[in-house]
Amino acid sequence: MKQILLIEDEVKLRENTAEILELSGFEVITAENGKVGVEIALENTPDLVVCDVMMPVLDGYGVLQAFHNHPTLSAVPFIFLTAKSERIDFRKGMELGADDYLTKPFGINELITAINTRLQKIESIRKNITTQEGLSFFLDNAKNQLGLKSLSVDKKTYHFKKKQLIYAEGDESVKLYFVKSGKVKTIRENKDGKELITGFYGEGDFVGYNALIEGIEQPDTAIALEDVEILYIPKEDFFELPFRNADVSQNFVKMLSNQILEKEQQLLGLAYNSLRKRVAQGMIQYAKRYKEANQSSVTVTITREDLAHVAGTATESLVRTLSEFKDEGLIDILDGKIVINSIEKLERLKY
Repeated sequence: MKQILLIEDEVKLRENTAEILELSGFEVITAENGKVGVEIALENTPDLVVCDVMMPVLDGYGVLQAFHNHPTLSAVPFIFLTAKSERIDFRKGMELGADDYLTKPFGINELITAINTRLQKIESIRKNITTQEGLSFFLDNAKNQLGLKSLSVDKKTYHFKKKQLIYAEGDESVKLYFVKSGKVKTIRENKDGKELITGFYGEGDFVGYNALIEGIEQPDTAIALEDVEILYIPKEDFFELPFRNADVSQNFVKMLSNQILEKEQQLLGLAYNSLRKRVAQGMIQYAKRYKEANQSSVTVTITREDLAHVAGTATESLVRTLSEFKDEGLIDILDGKIVINSIEKLERLKY
């Protein structure tokens, strides 16, 4: 279910619009002004924003500027709502980067159409480089239209069994790895052999691009969490694509920015959070990454050992913490799998 952030200071309009969007199949989070809206978005990135222009505290233009200045929010589609219809206001919003502009009063169909159009556009762009079909189409198209005669991506699928090594720390960076199916983890070990999981990857993800860009050996080890299918993209072709096409370049920059933020948050958590908080965040990170969810709960299939490596603790300490969570009703253990009863409660965990 797509999540819409609705920022509107007029109470009645905010409530009515939220109800309409929920009846149309969207999850809706509301904010009464721009400042609150930005704070909500920073905690939980929405799929799209519908925002009034004229508001107290922080107006719509300020909200849009804040989104564009933040790497994880800059790509979120943005639709303005305004009671003004003058062309100068329309142009100002568009020049700042708004995706669409609706004038009050607007019709239900007009609003839903605008939202669906923007969501479909974003999904189309994402698929262009995050699915095998989209990847193949893009590579073929690039070869024909950009004259990249040397574009020789190896489209053969390579299979890796569960726990099998995909590449090791210190390996030379000669290719980009594209996950066609399955789950992959990247790890680092200290001199004592203690393992820390540095990332999770799934279907449609690229792995190993940091080392290619920096021109260094692989800093991590990549291992299959389950049976995995991988496509290889040669180093030379990887550099041709992002630097000859602005859209691809922008996408890789965003991926790098998001990864840097995730690493910073993980390091801060390991340094300052309690064990309970680290374990909770590890479960949330895994569950959200692989979207193993239904309407009422979230199932986490990560092993106890891997979860301990995410949280930076011993397996015995992890098991005790999971037992505490179970006693408190935060999780259940069914057939060895962890079932999160409420991600929101885990996210609000203070200690």
